[in-house]
Amino acid sequence: MTHPPAPSRRNADVAPTPPATRPTAFHTNAIGIGEIGVARHEGVLRTFVGSCIGLAIYDQRQRVAGLAHIMLPDSKGDPSQPGRYADTAIPEMMRLLRDTVGGLNLRLAAKMVGGAKMFAFQSGVTVGDQNVAAVERILQGLGIPVLARDCGGERGRRVSFDITNGEMRVETLGLPPAIL
Repeated sequence: MTHPPAPSRRNADVAPTPPATRPTAFHTNAIGIGEIGVARHEGVLRTFVGSCIGLAIYDQRQRVAGLAHIMLPDSKGDPSQPGRYADTAIPEMMRLLRDTVGGLNLRLAAKMVGGAKMFAFQSGVTVGDQNVAAVERILQGLGIPVLARDCGGERGRRVSFDITNGEMRVETLGLPPAIL
């Protein structure tokens, strides 16, 4: 009798939150729209954003991090998809981070990417602008410093956050990769 191979440690510690549920044991590092992934010790969390925000909140000392793919600034009181909205994703990610470290004291910092104006016909304050403003306001209210950001512009970005070293790699079409 053969057994399936054990999941690698790199992916086994990663648990994205499905849009309408609490965390379950997923074995992937790809964070979809409206999802939150949390990992500890090692691994890379990835997403792709346009007007959405890829928000990493992490504690480098504890080597724990979360990455949320935030789609809109405000849930308008709808708790069913906490990863989708800035006002629910950030508190949910903090809860997941605390649960992951078993209540240890966390010194959190953030890095954020996205908030692009994806369509030429958009004018005025775009949903990307609203997302950036909402995330910054919520983090400031929680006392979580934003150590790096790559926001705005007119192109989507591929985002990878490495739990081991706290580096966020940003790939934008037509530009060299950036490390935040």
